[in-house]
Amino acid sequence: MARKFICTKDYPIAETSDGGLKGYELDGIITFHGIKYADAERFQMPKAIEKWTEVKDATSYGAISPTYGSPIPNGELLIPHRFWPSSEHCQYLNIWTQSLDNSAKKPVLVWFHGGGFADGSSIEQVAYEGDELCRFGDVVVVTVGHRLNILGFLDMSFFNEKYNNSVNAGMGDIVESLKWVKRNIEAFGGDPDNVTIFGQSGGGGKVSTLLQIPEADGLYHKAIMMSGGCDTHDNKSPDHKPLIDEMLKVLGFKSDEYEKLEKIPYGVLMKAYNRAARNINMPLMWGPVPNGWYLGHPFKAGFSDYAKKVPTMASSVISEFGSFGKSSNITFLSSNEEKTSYINDYYSGHGDEILELYKKAYPNKDLLAASKLDFWARPSIIKYLDARTAANPDALAYSYQMALIFDVNEGTPAWHCSDIPFIFHNTCRVGNANIENISDLLEKQMAGSLIAFARTGNPNNPYTPNWKPYTAEENCTMVFDRKTELRNNFDRELLEKAMEYGPEFIGLTPKVAEDDDGDGKSWLY
Repeated sequence: MARKFICTKDYPIAETSDGGLKGYELDGIITFHGIKYADAERFQMPKAIEKWTEVKDATSYGAISPTYGSPIPNGELLIPHRFWPSSEHCQYLNIWTQSLDNSAKKPVLVWFHGGGFADGSSIEQVAYEGDELCRFGDVVVVTVGHRLNILGFLDMSFFNEKYNNSVNAGMGDIVESLKWVKRNIEAFGGDPDNVTIFGQSGGGGKVSTLLQIPEADGLYHKAIMMSGGCDTHDNKSPDHKPLIDEMLKVLGFKSDEYEKLEKIPYGVLMKAYNRAARNINMPLMWGPVPNGWYLGHPFKAGFSDYAKKVPTMASSVISEFGSFGKSSNITFLSSNEEKTSYINDYYSGHGDEILELYKKAYPNKDLLAASKLDFWARPSIIKYLDARTAANPDALAYSYQMALIFDVNEGTPAWHCSDIPFIFHNTCRVGNANIENISDLLEKQMAGSLIAFARTGNPNNPYTPNWKPYTAEENCTMVFDRKTELRNNFDRELLEKAMEYGPEFIGLTPKVAEDDDGDGKSWLY
């Protein structure tokens, strides 16, 4: 049966403070792609865009931020991606809504993509599309693109005042996007006084960073960090001048010709950075730098006054990067004796102690998942929420974990990004998310919790068990699984022992092309 599509000369058109935008409607969902929310010169903070008089077309995605090299498709079974043309003029957002009534006052959800502060895009994953979440929850969904890596986080401030806060320019884009939402979201049926920011992995880091940027206070009212953002991610190498001096040498520029860095092609800029970083052994971890505008991660700076009050949710999945770890001939089809022996080796001879704690935490889960536990996101969530509740016991905080074992390769515990199709109500778009007699309810539970939290700051909804907040007395976590249930302080001791006995988590490095300057790299997020 044909779907109902509408796109005429006069409909749908949204009138923003900058000018008119024309999108399209499909089965009741009105969509606008590629809305420019800001402009910026290289290494400079964003500025408002110029107003226009003619109605602008908003039916094509805008350019995404450039990343290190050309993508090498990899791992598409687990995390399906999309590729798109890039430009450093990448300040675009996308909107899905069911109404253009200025008085509709629907909750607004603003999504920040993963990929750390260096990679990814607002359309990178197939599961990022907002139409199904919009339809399911009758909310307005916004996804945001912004500058990354050297474009968004290189400190040029010591050269010229115009580069003030260049080290946080990527976050400046994000703040500007929220200002745009504040000014204009009513034209798309949204409530500017009920905005929830949410993001996964690096997107979670962007959410936790926003919580520490006073300029963003009041632009959002609830915050969700998924699989990232709870641990400190502040830049560990804040002094960028030696690196930039070396880049100028690599390019054959004089020390006072720093402005030439604004004009050279992005590919040339990144190759110069790569070579300079090797020459002086100073690779940068791209990310925000505390400087007054950004206060710093709360583990070091304490929670901002605004962060102490905002209803907050932090989440992870049971395995995160464990499912991408070293291969083994032990599978979920192996005998319990084989699994037990493998786990004992994995935890340096402490398998019995780990399995005893694992069975208490996950009484109905296969033994092998004990060798794929997340040592990264979940411990930092516990630390973050402990500190958050201590800072303000009266502020609402919630936690969830997706503990599902997927029907992939005889059984694969939930991996980094695997909860995104469920949160976005997009399991229909991602093959591995379809599990007979499981996915339909689990999708309603997870997307339903998101919608309820966005509406009221409380995730309780008709599909899940009663969900208590995370407090100092009760460290409650909703465990989404084949049978979803609320657990209290269920895995703290297990994680402590697993981190003590297990292999050190050193993160993952995407496969890089043989080109020494990094002309290609596989997707990770």
